[in-house]
Amino acid sequence: MTTEPRILMFPALDSATAAAHLRAELALEVDPDDLVQDLTSDAQHGYVIVETRAAEAFASARIPGAINLPYRDMTPESVSELDRGLVYVCYCESIHCNAATKGALKLAELGFKVKRLSGGITAWQAAGYPVDRDTLAPALTSAPTPRCAC
Repeated sequence: MTTEPRILMFPALDSATAAAHLRAELALEVDPDDLVQDLTSDAQHGYVIVETRAAEAFASARIPGAINLPYRDMTPESVSELDRGLVYVCYCESIHCNAATKGALKLAELGFKVKRLSGGITAWQAAGYPVDRDTLAPALTSAPTPRCAC
């Protein structure tokens, strides 16, 4: 008796449908390697990096050049000064946090073009890329804490 592979429980899409889906996924996501290449080659035009967690998380560790716009505080008034011609690349803690998704959704609902950074600041740091910190802010550790930094 042959066991059917779980991976094939749902048939693979045809190549055209798969390509369309993957193109759409790439239109919404950026990975740390592409972002750092832009930052180090001075190709920073056309987008803004947005930390969507709380100010404490931003102070503790952030991607150089990022602005802090916590998703919980996003309102039409709080984003009124943002340039609607730019793309806003949102990030949060990691794949275990959805603050970037919530922030990108709010910005999109308010009429902005958005992308999300895959893996958040955790993936950024794991790749060895630099972070900025406020001088008096404690560094966030990778150890789980009872309070979310969102």
